[in-house]
Parts: sequence; C-alpha cells; structure tokens
Amino acid sequence: MNNKALLTIVRWLVIVAMPFLLGLGMIRAVIAWDYPGFEYARIPSDVFGFTDEQRVELAQGTLDYLRRPEPADEVIDMLLDLRLPGSDQPLYNEREVDHMLDVKNLTDAIKRIATVAGAIVVVGLAILLIPRATRAYGWRTVFLAGLATVIALAVIALLILIAWPIFFVQFHELLFPPETWTFSYSDSLIRLFPEQFWFDFGVLVSVGTLVLGVVVTLVGWLMSRRGRATAAQPRPS
Repeated sequence: MNNKALLTIVRWLVIVAMPFLLGLGMIRAVIAWDYPGFEYARIPSDVFGFTDEQRVELAQGTLDYLRRPEPADEVIDMLLDLRLPGSDQPLYNEREVDHMLDVKNLTDAIKRIATVAGAIVVVGLAILLIPRATRAYGWRTVFLAGLATVIALAVIALLILIAWPIFFVQFHELLFPPETWTFSYSDSLIRLFPEQFWFDFGVLVSVGTLVLGVVVTLVGWLMSRRGRATAAQPRPS
C-alpha cells in the first residue's frame, strides 16, 4: 500500500469517527451532569405524586446504576434496592428492570464505541498532523470531519424538532427488542423519565454536538488557511 492510499484511509477513518466521538461523548457528558435536576425544574410535575426532590433522588439512583463500569447483570441490584417513597415496594417492576438491563447494555456499548472513536481520531490526527509534510492534509481532514459532524447532527436535530414521535419510536425499535420499551404512564420509568425528558435530552445532545462540530470545522478551516498563508510567504534565499 502506497503512502497516499494510507493517508486517504486514515483521513476517512477520522471523518467517520469524529461524529461518533463528539455525539457519544456529549451523551456521556449529559449523563454525568446533573441533568435530572435541571430538567425537573422545566417539565410538569409527576401527576401520580412524586415530588421533584424525590424524582431527582430516584433518577440519580438510576443513573448511578448506568454509570457503573460493571456489566448490567452484576449491578442490577442497585435498581432492585430502590423503593417507592414512603413504602417498601420496589421502584421498578419486572418489565422495567428487564428494560433497564437492555439500557445499560446499550450505554456500555456507547462507552466502548466512544472510546474506539476517540482512539481513531487521536491516532489518526497524530499521524496526519505531526509530520510537517502531511500537516496541511491533516488540517483539511479536521475541517472535513467537523463538517461531517455538522451535517449529520443538523439532520438529527431537524428530525427531533419536526418529527419527534417518529424519531422516538424508530430509535427504540432499532435499539431494543419489540414491545419491551413501552410502559404505563403510572410506571416509575415514565414518571421519572417522561417523553418530554427525552425530547429535551435529544435537543441538548444534538445541538451540543452540532456546536462542537462547528468548532472543529472552524479550527480545521482556520489552521488550513494559516498553513496556506505560511506556504505562500517568500522564503529567504
């Protein structure tokens, strides 16, 4: 394989990996942040009786389970131990627990994909940007990777904003077994994480990733422009 072909492969790996790195990284950042505390102040209160403080506490207990590095079946007791406020009744029923096993398997996969995407971007850009001979090519790759992120996330953001019900259903149908992700409005998962919660989450993640994509695009464009200007300057004889 010649050097040009290798550089082309590295470029396309970086371009494809960048949206995954930024998008999945943004998902992880929002999960790590106190998003429930922010969101419950914005959306309607639980009609079945959870106070906002109880919602935050129970949601954080659920997110603590998702953040654990162990496999889902090893830490599912964290959910089984959660109780409805003021009672000894479990917070989640059997169907909800089964779904949360699937959700943690998904979030764990997101962590792995984000790690791989990050490694591809870091190693790929190091290959392209460290050698002076390929630096201009590398900055152009940064520009294209950012642009790919902007285009992909603009499409996703538009789908969320103008076709949220379809997007929401298709997302779940794609990632979870059929008929395992629908619940009663009185079930704890819906009381803690209603559809508005996920709509706002989707907007926050997609817009945040879109902004990161714009920043990466601008950095690539500015550095490419700077490199061209430097190359155009006359060199001393």
